[in-house]
Amino acid sequence: MDDYTLLIDLHKQGHRQGPGGDAETELALNLAMIDRNAALKIADIGCGTGASALLLAQLLRKSHITAVDFLQDFLDVLNKQAESAGVADRISTLACSMDDLPFADEELDVIWSEGAIYNIGFEKGVRDWRRFLKANGLLVASEITWITDSRAAEIQTHWDGEYPEINVASGKIRVLEKYGYSPIGYFVLPEHCWLEQYYRPMQSRFDDFLSRNGNSEEARAIVAAERHEIDLYERNKAHISYGIYIARKLG
Repeated sequence: MDDYTLLIDLHKQGHRQGPGGDAETELALNLAMIDRNAALKIADIGCGTGASALLLAQLLRKSHITAVDFLQDFLDVLNKQAESAGVADRISTLACSMDDLPFADEELDVIWSEGAIYNIGFEKGVRDWRRFLKANGLLVASEITWITDSRAAEIQTHWDGEYPEINVASGKIRVLEKYGYSPIGYFVLPEHCWLEQYYRPMQSRFDDFLSRNGNSEEARAIVAAERHEIDLYERNKAHISYGIYIARKLG
């Protein structure tokens, strides 16, 4: 297997493909002041195996969620879970790239994206996706964010290489304002969203993942990289998290 296929194999087994939590998704929903009885058109972009899409479908019973991911493997998992949860009628899945979305201008009431917008960059995402939102439509997105003004060189160097757009929250809010949004809410994901909801479940899958893939050199390299990232977070968690940004499209 190539590295790409191995990464899919590791992460499709997880409930989440990045830090997050059901309570935090619901908090974002509340801060966005979304009417739970409204019939809304929502796109969950970069949905992974669907943790957020499934919860939104359960909480917004009159709305329809289009769950978008470029990996059909993840969407297959989501479809099965939606059937089991009894919300399949409120979720449709769409396999496509987040920088080539098929939505019409001003089609959507809400764009939701947890732990995924970095794939095309925060600035490009908020700029390009804006046209799909109705006037006064909502964008809810989580984004890797510095939560202190300074930090250790090891974490700074790592993330400068991984994602040069990383910034403090005020920098991200300026981007939202630059592209015609009015920020209405922001909060930081707590530590348990990283450890209990993402890293610890992933660590528990390492042995099965290695066994499934013949303990190959490529599989061991992926596990080593994930362990390095976890270790780096645990040493520097006071300085970095995901910020949840909630903004309304102006005009």
